[in-house]
Amino acid sequence: MTNLLLTAIYYALYIMQMILFLRVILSWFRLNPNNVFIEVLYTLTEPILAPIRKLIDASIFGGRKGGMILDISPLIAFIFLQLMQSYLLRFIQ
Repeated sequence: MTNLLLTAIYYALYIMQMILFLRVILSWFRLNPNNVFIEVLYTLTEPILAPIRKLIDASIFGGRKGGMILDISPLIAFIFLQLMQSYLLRFIQ
């Protein structure tokens, strides 16, 4: 039972990575922010990215009045999700 739960969490993290990747790719294009698909995409990914952005703004890398030139929060989120997946993989095997 525990193995099944850990496997489900592992795949949920993988799906979250793919959704985050899709958001990064779509951010390169001018899209209608009122599109239902885009709203769902932002609703799913913003709870992960917003706290990371706050940490970056509070660090020496943020703090500019104009904000960040390059948003690295998705990269940090990818690394964090990948670390969580590799940690879970130890328990699954």
